[in-house]
Amino acid sequence: MYKNLRQALLDLEKAGMLKRVHEEVDPYLQMAEIARQAFDSKGPALLFEKVKGCRFQAACNIFGTRERMEFLFRDTLAGTRTAVQFKSNPVEFFKQADIATLCRAAAVGINSLPRRSGSIRDFEECTLADLPQIVGWPEDGGAFVTLPQVASRPGECAGILQTNLGMYRVQISGNDYAADECGLHYQIKRDIARHHQKAIEEGRPLKVSVFIGGPPAHTVAAVMPMPETLSELTFAGMLGGRRFRYFEHDGYLVSSDAEFCILGEMAPDLKPEGPFGDHVGYYSGKHPFPYMRVKKVLCKKDAIYPFTSVGRPPKEDTIFGDFIHEITRPMVPVSIPGVHAVHAVDAAGVHPLCLAVASERFVPYARPEDREPMELLKTANALLGFNQVSLSKYLMLAAKEDDSGSLDARDVPAFFAHVLERIDFARDLHFQTSTTIDTLDYTGTSLNHGSKLVMAAAGPKRRELRNEPADLASLALPAGFANPKIAMKGVLVVQWSASGKAPAPADIAPLLESFKNWEFRESYPWVSVVDDTSSIGKGDAQKNLDDFLWLTFTRSDPAQDAYGIDAHFVDKHWAIQAPIVIDARIKPRHQKVLEVSDNVIQKAREVLESA
Repeated sequence: MYKNLRQALLDLEKAGMLKRVHEEVDPYLQMAEIARQAFDSKGPALLFEKVKGCRFQAACNIFGTRERMEFLFRDTLAGTRTAVQFKSNPVEFFKQADIATLCRAAAVGINSLPRRSGSIRDFEECTLADLPQIVGWPEDGGAFVTLPQVASRPGECAGILQTNLGMYRVQISGNDYAADECGLHYQIKRDIARHHQKAIEEGRPLKVSVFIGGPPAHTVAAVMPMPETLSELTFAGMLGGRRFRYFEHDGYLVSSDAEFCILGEMAPDLKPEGPFGDHVGYYSGKHPFPYMRVKKVLCKKDAIYPFTSVGRPPKEDTIFGDFIHEITRPMVPVSIPGVHAVHAVDAAGVHPLCLAVASERFVPYARPEDREPMELLKTANALLGFNQVSLSKYLMLAAKEDDSGSLDARDVPAFFAHVLERIDFARDLHFQTSTTIDTLDYTGTSLNHGSKLVMAAAGPKRRELRNEPADLASLALPAGFANPKIAMKGVLVVQWSASGKAPAPADIAPLLESFKNWEFRESYPWVSVVDDTSSIGKGDAQKNLDDFLWLTFTRSDPAQDAYGIDAHFVDKHWAIQAPIVIDARIKPRHQKVLEVSDNVIQKAREVLESA
């Protein structure tokens, strides 16, 4: 397969999946906006031949469609799936696989191990300032590397298979960084944190290598949540059909096939990093984070700089997420017995909402009408301690035993309907308060701190849901609330219309009273309060759903923003009557929504039209 990024791009071009942009483009806002528009229009990958102020070419939207992802890995994807299945559960794999499949899996694994090859003579030296200084959003703190492969090891004598390869954004300009410094923003629950902690305990600086580019499989490997039995470098070899090639230089790991390599040590102190327009659709703020003191920046002679631009989903990272789900699907049931499916919902910002189907077998002799969440709660705790699923803010679980054949965690409206039909709001809401949440989520009490809500439903239907706009005629909303819309079956969205008044918890009390006597309140057991409902209920079911998910789950913290009728505590357990009301109005603690000027949008459109 591909030896480097250029080979892959030429292959895409030959297949009609890449266009060249001949005119000069500006790395400040314009290139990122072009990338976003190219993705939104399902356009081709783009190769920018002239980047303002930079001698390197750049490429974007390389992974922008599922078709393109599968094309890049057309010869290796089936074998990679088989090998990951084998690594995930060897015992079960041996039970089911025939001899030919076993041999293929073994061959893929053995032929994918990292290989020492290449030398420093294959590279030239440059500086951080020589790289394309791509700024994605107007209030970003500087230029960022958005497709980095960050390599670290637990010790200087650690073996190559102990290398962690992750994707953590790298700020290469702005703030208080010197010319030979760059910010390294790794979030909580990332493997590099263990390596950094060990280095701190041993009183030594952690050596880190940041690779940019190389065969596309290397970029994908950096975002894959691999089991401990499978190295990201080995996975890169599997998916790329070619071993990950590397060499050592002054104690640093160097990817022989990368376009660029940034080599440096983690500094003993912190520096402000950010802001950065993030994949949730908002800025992440400026905060103290680790940074690297760069010792050397290497580049290939005709290096091409790959980048992406994130924002409100879906964006290019959505394709990564779908691809990850497909490859890693066999890992979850092995890691957490009883789990049948897990879906981190991209439209909700990924970590804010997770849906899961799991078994409810604790009382197998119980009549179906007596089934209640028991094993589901055990599974919920396991999920909240598993991999990146642990960052979930709202976790909804449904019992496999209640499935009539249509329960699919990836069918969000059907899943919501299944849970809302069965949930007992006096019993089935389980909070974790004062806990850790995703670093990029600013709905909580402070950075990394907030709450979680588990909603587990099992047993027969308790209510019939409705989706009838005529029902809203009898809903008398109090002052300050207006424009109720049905987002999907059983789900209402209500607009906060008291313009100029800062949202406060006391605002919700009269709203609850208005629902208390509404004849259809049990048929609409979920209500979200948002700042604007004008985009919902216009006939586009997918857009209605996406807007509901993004507004609700990226703008609410369960412990602070969940309300219900007759709320009270029973043995410290919060109990309510339907509906549950989620206050998803923008609060002062939230970050700004990502926006660019009409001028930037228009100029990007003109470049795409002329390409």
